[in-house]
Amino acid sequence: MPACARGSTISFVDVVELLAAEVAAKAPNLWGALGCAMAYAAALLTALDSFADLLIAHQSSDDGGIGPAHGLKFGGKLTAAGVTVVSAGTVLALDSNWFAFVALSSVFAVVLTIAILLMRRHRLRVIRMRGTAEPARPAADMPGSMA
Repeated sequence: MPACARGSTISFVDVVELLAAEVAAKAPNLWGALGCAMAYAAALLTALDSFADLLIAHQSSDDGGIGPAHGLKFGGKLTAAGVTVVSAGTVLALDSNWFAFVALSSVFAVVLTIAILLMRRHRLRVIRMRGTAEPARPAADMPGSMA
Protein backbone atom coordinates (compact mmCIF):
# COMPACT_ATOMS: atom_id res chain seq x y z
CA MET A 1 0.00 0.00 0.00
CA PRO A 2 1.48 3.43 -0.90
CA ALA A 3 2.58 5.71 1.95
CA CYS A 4 -0.06 8.35 1.14
CA ALA A 5 -2.90 5.76 1.43
CA ARG A 6 -1.76 4.75 4.93
CA GLY A 7 -1.86 8.25 6.25
CA SER A 8 1.05 10.46 7.19
CA THR A 9 3.35 7.74 8.53
CA ILE A 10 6.55 6.89 6.70
CA SER A 11 7.92 3.44 7.22
CA PHE A 12 11.51 2.28 7.28
CA VAL A 13 11.01 0.57 3.91
CA ASP A 14 9.96 3.88 2.33
CA VAL A 15 13.12 5.57 3.61
CA VAL A 16 15.30 2.74 2.29
CA GLU A 17 13.58 2.94 -1.11
CA LEU A 18 14.16 6.70 -1.26
CA LEU A 19 17.84 6.31 -0.36
CA ALA A 20 18.30 3.53 -2.91
CA ALA A 21 16.72 5.68 -5.62
CA GLU A 22 19.00 8.59 -4.68
CA VAL A 23 22.13 6.43 -4.81
CA ALA A 24 21.11 4.84 -8.13
CA ALA A 25 20.42 8.23 -9.72
CA LYS A 26 23.75 9.72 -8.63
CA ALA A 27 26.23 9.92 -11.49
CA PRO A 28 30.00 9.95 -10.89
CA ASN A 29 31.53 13.38 -10.39
CA LEU A 30 33.43 13.99 -13.62
CA TRP A 31 35.25 17.05 -12.30
CA GLY A 32 36.43 15.02 -9.34
CA ALA A 33 37.58 12.26 -11.69
CA LEU A 34 39.49 14.82 -13.76
CA GLY A 35 41.18 16.17 -10.64
CA CYS A 36 42.11 12.66 -9.55
CA ALA A 37 43.47 11.89 -13.02
CA MET A 38 45.68 14.96 -12.75
CA ALA A 39 46.84 13.80 -9.30
CA TYR A 40 47.67 10.33 -10.69
CA ALA A 41 49.60 11.93 -13.57
CA ALA A 42 51.57 14.18 -11.21
CA ALA A 43 52.37 11.21 -8.95
CA LEU A 44 53.49 9.16 -11.93
CA LEU A 45 55.79 11.92 -13.16
CA THR A 46 57.17 12.37 -9.64
CA ALA A 47 57.92 8.65 -9.33
CA LEU A 48 59.60 8.54 -12.75
CA ASP A 49 61.62 11.64 -11.85
CA SER A 50 62.80 9.97 -8.66
CA PHE A 51 63.94 6.93 -10.67
CA ALA A 52 65.83 9.24 -13.05
CA ASP A 53 67.48 10.97 -10.08
CA LEU A 54 68.53 7.59 -8.74
CA LEU A 55 70.06 6.54 -12.06
CA ILE A 56 71.92 9.84 -12.39
CA ALA A 57 73.23 9.54 -8.84
CA HIS A 58 74.47 5.99 -9.51
CA GLN A 59 76.20 7.02 -12.73
CA SER A 60 77.81 10.15 -11.32
CA SER A 61 79.34 8.49 -8.26
CA ASP A 62 82.74 6.84 -8.46
CA ASP A 63 81.77 3.74 -6.52
CA GLY A 64 78.27 3.29 -8.00
CA GLY A 65 76.48 3.99 -4.72
CA ILE A 66 74.33 6.88 -3.64
CA GLY A 67 74.75 9.24 -0.75
CA PRO A 68 72.26 9.90 2.02
CA ALA A 69 71.00 13.08 0.37
CA HIS A 70 70.16 11.28 -2.87
CA GLY A 71 68.51 8.47 -0.93
CA LEU A 72 66.40 10.94 1.02
CA LYS A 73 65.40 12.76 -2.16
CA PHE A 74 64.47 9.47 -3.86
CA GLY A 75 62.48 8.25 -0.86
CA GLY A 76 60.72 11.57 -0.38
CA LYS A 77 59.56 11.71 -3.98
CA LEU A 78 58.32 8.12 -3.91
CA THR A 79 56.51 8.73 -0.61
CA ALA A 80 54.83 11.85 -2.00
CA ALA A 81 53.76 9.91 -5.10
CA GLY A 82 52.37 7.10 -2.95
CA VAL A 83 50.39 9.46 -0.71
CA THR A 84 48.99 11.23 -3.77
CA VAL A 85 47.88 8.00 -5.43
CA VAL A 86 46.27 6.65 -2.25
CA SER A 87 44.43 9.96 -1.69
CA ALA A 88 43.18 10.20 -5.26
CA GLY A 89 42.17 6.53 -5.24
CA THR A 90 40.24 7.05 -2.02
CA VAL A 91 38.38 10.00 -3.52
CA LEU A 92 37.45 7.95 -6.60
CA ALA A 93 36.34 5.00 -4.48
CA LEU A 94 34.22 7.20 -2.20
CA ASP A 95 32.62 8.72 -5.29
CA SER A 96 31.92 5.18 -6.58
CA ASN A 97 33.77 5.98 -9.79
CA TRP A 98 35.13 2.46 -10.13
CA PHE A 99 35.97 2.74 -13.83
CA ALA A 100 38.31 5.70 -13.27
CA PHE A 101 39.73 4.09 -10.12
CA VAL A 102 40.60 0.82 -11.88
CA ALA A 103 41.82 2.49 -15.09
CA LEU A 104 44.08 5.04 -13.38
CA SER A 105 45.43 2.59 -10.82
CA SER A 106 46.17 0.00 -13.50
CA VAL A 107 48.00 2.47 -15.72
CA PHE A 108 49.98 3.76 -12.75
CA ALA A 109 51.01 0.25 -11.71
CA VAL A 110 51.91 -0.86 -15.25
CA VAL A 111 54.03 2.22 -16.02
CA LEU A 112 55.88 1.98 -12.71
CA THR A 113 56.50 -1.74 -13.21
CA ILE A 114 57.95 -1.09 -16.66
CA ALA A 115 60.13 1.71 -15.25
CA ILE A 116 61.40 -0.52 -12.44
CA LEU A 117 62.22 -3.33 -14.88
CA LEU A 118 64.07 -0.94 -17.19
CA MET A 119 65.94 0.59 -14.28
CA ARG A 120 66.93 -2.86 -13.03
CA ARG A 121 68.09 -3.88 -16.51
CA HIS A 122 70.17 -0.73 -16.79
CA ARG A 123 71.68 -1.30 -13.35
CA LEU A 124 72.65 -4.88 -14.25
CA ARG A 125 74.25 -3.64 -17.48
CA VAL A 126 76.30 -1.08 -15.54
CA ILE A 127 77.42 -3.75 -13.06
CA ARG A 128 78.49 -6.04 -15.93
CA MET A 129 80.40 -3.20 -17.60
CA ARG A 130 82.30 -2.51 -14.37
CA GLY A 131 83.04 -6.19 -13.91
CA THR A 132 81.88 -6.38 -10.31
CA ALA A 133 78.96 -8.15 -8.75
CA GLU A 134 78.34 -5.33 -6.30
CA PRO A 135 79.44 -1.73 -6.40
CA ALA A 136 82.54 -1.15 -4.30
CA ARG A 137 81.82 0.74 -1.10
CA PRO A 138 84.41 2.37 1.12
CA ALA A 139 85.04 0.69 4.46
CA ALA A 140 83.45 3.62 6.31
CA ASP A 141 80.14 2.98 4.56
CA MET A 142 80.01 -0.72 5.42
CA PRO A 143 77.60 -1.73 8.18
CA GLY A 144 79.38 -2.47 11.45
CA SER A 145 82.63 -0.78 10.43
CA MET A 146 84.47 1.35 12.95
CA ALA A 147 86.24 3.52 10.37
